[in-house]
Amino acid sequence: MRNAELLRRFDQQDELREYEKMRFEIVNFHGQTYGRATYEPGWQWSRHVGSKRGERWCSVEHLYCVIQGAAVTTFSDGSQTEIRAGSLHYIPPVPHDSRVLGSEPYVSLHLLGAEQYAK
Repeated sequence: MRNAELLRRFDQQDELREYEKMRFEIVNFHGQTYGRATYEPGWQWSRHVGSKRGERWCSVEHLYCVIQGAAVTTFSDGSQTEIRAGSLHYIPPVPHDSRVLGSEPYVSLHLLGAEQYAK
């Protein structure tokens, strides 16, 4: 088998989506779409992505693994989940907002929902 069939790298992504304080690299691999998101300190979905689209909440279903940093997800009912490096996190397709915590960049690998996220 050729390496192209066995290995993909995010630095050779199929698509790049960028917003202020955010970079989302997309790789299509064996019929699946994966994303690597890098958020700078101070990033918030409603401010840096949603406001550009006229939306207050994200409603994309997510499954991702946090590689670095920390964030908090706030749901429209007011409940919150804090996510830190090493966590595998699922967000159902309900209204939610997310923001980076602290002064470290936040990096996550999106295993579900990457094709729709920040599009």
